[in-house]
Amino acid sequence: MSTTKESIGFIGVGYMGQGMASCILAKGFPLTVMGHRNRRPVEELKAAGAAEAATPREIAEKASIIFLCVTGSPQVEQVINGPDGIAASARPGTVIVDCSTSDPVSTIALAERLAAIGLHLCDAPLGGTPAQAKLGQLSTMIGADSAVFERIRPVCAAWAQKIVHLGPVGDGHKMKLLNNFLSLGYGAIYAEALTLAQKVGITPQTFDSVITGGRMECGFYQTFMKYVLERDRDAHKFTLSNALKDVRYLESLANAAGVPNPVGGAVKNVYAAAVASGKGEDYVPMLSDFVAAQSKVSLG
Repeated sequence: MSTTKESIGFIGVGYMGQGMASCILAKGFPLTVMGHRNRRPVEELKAAGAAEAATPREIAEKASIIFLCVTGSPQVEQVINGPDGIAASARPGTVIVDCSTSDPVSTIALAERLAAIGLHLCDAPLGGTPAQAKLGQLSTMIGADSAVFERIRPVCAAWAQKIVHLGPVGDGHKMKLLNNFLSLGYGAIYAEALTLAQKVGITPQTFDSVITGGRMECGFYQTFMKYVLERDRDAHKFTLSNALKDVRYLESLANAAGVPNPVGGAVKNVYAAAVASGKGEDYVPMLSDFVAAQSKVSLG
């Protein structure tokens, strides 16, 4: 099938998905999106030219490439294999692109089951923010065989400025967990460092004046500190519950590989404590407030 004639489906038009879907539309691909509990993104995409489907099954009846941008492996499995799932009606040759941060063990097993009925699954997890998604400036790390990669690349290029084909199915999700281990580990370290700094008389503003412009500054640090310094709740819209899910997936990956993961365990425990305290729907930079409160200091 020519890439110019691919019909695109998109399930999960939330923070990241809406921007990605709007970029796909802007590049002229016919697009069908599935209804979302938040109607605003769906209505905005429909106004821009997208069609709407009520179920994954209906999406599969219309699309040759289907993007999933949902929470994780359980949701991916349900969308594909549920009673009204993609697998119930997808035509042989359909490509399912999982942009979620999923468990690679689940991804590989699911890909094998789908291959038996003529469907292709690949993993293309994301790097970046919702603001970058709207601008088509995300990055993606893709696990797929070469032929499938070439089919999906033109569509991924609509929303990603950096596309890396890592290897076979599952490699994208493996790399994404490693990437998130770094970023979420930084988040836990920043929160603890800022708390200790405040406790010994170094304000967040002074802390930032030293780090900004130095070797320890990075994009994640900038969005984390935008919340700490400016109280911008939307600086990095990724929930603590999602963060905990990802570091748990990392733990599972390490266990399967037989690799000790003591730092990952420590990072997981920080996020688990925050989620257990009822902070699960807070965003990752707000971990700084949780950690500071444990030492009876305030960063705001």
